[in-house]
Amino acid sequence: MNEPPAGIDDADVLAVVRAHWDPAVDRAEHLPVGFGAWHWRASAGGEPRLFVTYDLPMPGRHSAETLASTYTGAAALHEAGLEFVVPPLPTSSGLFTVPIGDGLLSATPWVTGERPAVADGVRPLLQRLHATDPPAGIRRWRPLVGPTFSEELAERISVRWDQGPFGERARVAIREALPAITAWTATYHRLADAEDPTTWVTTHGEPHERNQLLPETGIVLVDWESLMLAPADRDLRAPGGLFDLEWRLDEIDQYATRFAGPHGDPEDDREAIAGLEAELTRE
Repeated sequence: MNEPPAGIDDADVLAVVRAHWDPAVDRAEHLPVGFGAWHWRASAGGEPRLFVTYDLPMPGRHSAETLASTYTGAAALHEAGLEFVVPPLPTSSGLFTVPIGDGLLSATPWVTGERPAVADGVRPLLQRLHATDPPAGIRRWRPLVGPTFSEELAERISVRWDQGPFGERARVAIREALPAITAWTATYHRLADAEDPTTWVTTHGEPHERNQLLPETGIVLVDWESLMLAPADRDLRAPGGLFDLEWRLDEIDQYATRFAGPHGDPEDDREAIAGLEAELTRE
């Protein structure tokens, strides 16, 4: 996120990190990276030590309890021998999340590395992940939008979205794409209904290039908030398949919620409206 979250500043994050993870840390600096969660670099003597994340629970997706169990599960995967998992670190009391404001902080070791140049380099890692027993307590996949999603959208766009500069632009774009959204939703649920839960595996959920790093030791995967027991295709995301459709519909849902309500004109909103229009129009 390009702007820090309301009500949480660098000093707040530094205090929590020092109290629960590393008392030697002397600086926490917000990083304008990612989308959906907020991040900081925690340093000591000018040397980065921790990558700190602030997550907000989201109804229907994550509660405080499932965030904690998800990060606990990711740490268990690393302990089970999956060295490419950049693990959340336990606090001094053995927990993996700490409440702050309306959300939770977590921390991982700082990893220095570029994004891999070879897109398929992560596939062998995903094969190992899918063959690993799921950690206890991780979430089980279920559809993110319901079968009446397009009807619900139609009702939401029946009134003006005038609580911010991008509201009407978003509403009109969704209105024009509504027939396609109806078709995508029907296909999504047809594919979801055909899934066999006995075949599900441990999945990362978002192993795209933004969640890959290449330090000297080899490719690693970060951002394990999306860890879940699910069909393997959740990590492979074939074009037009179940999880490609899920990504598209979920993005539309989240952007619709964002722009139907109060919003301003920060960089995050400009990035969000571009993301919405891309999902509505891409092949």
